[in-house]
Amino acid sequence: MVPKGYVGITIFPFIFLKFDYLKTNAVLLNHEQIHLRQQIELLVIPFYIIYGVEFLIRLMKLKHWHRAYLSISFEKEAHTNEKDLNYLKSRPLFRFINYL
Repeated sequence: MVPKGYVGITIFPFIFLKFDYLKTNAVLLNHEQIHLRQQIELLVIPFYIIYGVEFLIRLMKLKHWHRAYLSISFEKEAHTNEKDLNYLKSRPLFRFINYL
C-alpha cells in the first residue's frame, strides 16, 4: 500500500506504514497525523485535489519528482513540524497556507 521510496502514507482516516516497527516512530506518526488534520480541515476530497494539482504545478516547474513532492505546502508543513510532538495541540486552522 505504501508507494516505493516512502515509509508512510495517510489516506483518511488511516495511516499506512511500510514496516511494523515504524509504529513506534513518534516523529513519523506525528508527520502523518499532521496530514490527517489537513485532510479533515479540507473535508478530505479537496485535500487530495489540491495536493495533486500543487504537485503537478511544482513538477512542471522543478522537473524533479522528489523536489516537487517536498515543495507541496502540505508536505512542507508536515516536514517542518514533525519533530514538534506538541504541534497539533496549538496548530492554527489551515496552517499549511503559510507554506505555499
